[in-house]
Amino acid sequence: MTVYAFALYTMLGVGAVLAVVRLALGPSLLDRVVATDTLLVIITAGLAVYAALQRDPTIVPVLVVVSLLAFVGSVAVARYVGGMLMRSPADDGEESGLAPPGVTRTGEETS
Repeated sequence: MTVYAFALYTMLGVGAVLAVVRLALGPSLLDRVVATDTLLVIITAGLAVYAALQRDPTIVPVLVVVSLLAFVGSVAVARYVGGMLMRSPADDGEESGLAPPGVTRTGEETS
């Protein structure tokens, strides 16, 4: 069992190191977001491996919380970046994306 544990933890460690390198060197915000999300997935996988090898079910709530944090963080950053991309390239203050619910493109409210 220790050979399997060593192999699993080694692979997870190498993946974590590569994710941290991408986090530090990533030239864009999206590279850093993907690296952070990958690092959270690796942490979750490490906790799952620990729980499976030690047969410890008390780790499961921690797994759920880390997974939810990773998901909510990714969705929040995706919405933020998506909002930045929806701005018009003319920089005139108008958005080129979808209008809010109940408002047409001309600014008139619909009923």
